[in-house]
Amino acid sequence: MRLLTHNMLSSNIKGVTNGFPLRIEVVKVEEKTVEMNTDFLKNMFVKIDWKVLVEASRALGYAELPEEGDSSFLESDEFLSRFHHALLELHLEEGALICPETGRRFPVTKGIPNMLLHEDEV
Repeated sequence: MRLLTHNMLSSNIKGVTNGFPLRIEVVKVEEKTVEMNTDFLKNMFVKIDWKVLVEASRALGYAELPEEGDSSFLESDEFLSRFHHALLELHLEEGALICPETGRRFPVTKGIPNMLLHEDEV
């Protein structure tokens, strides 16, 4: 699961009002090379919750993103490269996503998060 995906997911358990961001529990991380598309990165920058991306990338062992994200950084090739790596090349292969409100664990197996809810959670 890419951190792009993580940045868009939330817990939809019935009654949960604060299901974002999901905390990451890491068992296995893989890095997969992806061709960089600067236009895509620039368009996605405004849609990403920067603080969540920084925390998630650190959970996966990558600490190269600045604490604060600013659109002026998009002119820097070094920043774009780091942003690209964190957003698209780091993959949570095995682990879990944890609801911040209930502590419910959603397993991630072979890079796929299982966000299916139990009957009593719908």
